[in-house]
Amino acid sequence: MYKVEVPRKYDIQQLILGDESTFSMIYDQYSEKVYRLAFRFLKDREQSEEIVQETFINLWLSKEKLDPNGNIWLYLYVIGKRLSLNALREICKSADLTKKLLFNIAEAQNNCEEDILVQDLEQFIEKAVNQLPRQQQLIFKLSRIEGLSHKEIAEQLGISPNTVKNHMVEALKTLKSNLKYADLVSFIILMFWF
Repeated sequence: MYKVEVPRKYDIQQLILGDESTFSMIYDQYSEKVYRLAFRFLKDREQSEEIVQETFINLWLSKEKLDPNGNIWLYLYVIGKRLSLNALREICKSADLTKKLLFNIAEAQNNCEEDILVQDLEQFIEKAVNQLPRQQQLIFKLSRIEGLSHKEIAEQLGISPNTVKNHMVEALKTLKSNLKYADLVSFIILMFWF
């Protein structure tokens, strides 16, 4: 299990003293979290990366004011959130930037919905494949998941390529008939997957 290294009191004291290696360690440990925080507000990759840079510049420039017993993540969170909200205020002053933000929010929401749909479809397909007769299931997985040709499957299983083809035809027929109850989008995605 991956363990997150928490900056110790000593590390914060080292940062206050201007130790660059401590600053680098804190950057490596928290930059991704600051990015996610900024992205939650801005929905823009480039702007979120800028917020990360500004946050750590602010941390470095105000390091002497830090409490040695404080919480680095709390400092970074406050700075990152403030910078993100300031960026949002600037966006709201521009009609074009506001339009871009709204588009990015809608796109992020659509991507989330598409991810959920794809996950649901993958689970549905996996269930349908697992209900195929054992030989069809094996041949289908070797063909569609492993990417083997009919000839390679035939050699691996010690059967004729024609038998592999027949099993694939039957497997696809069964899967398509199971999908007649799935919605149109799922069917289109399935056809793309096949």
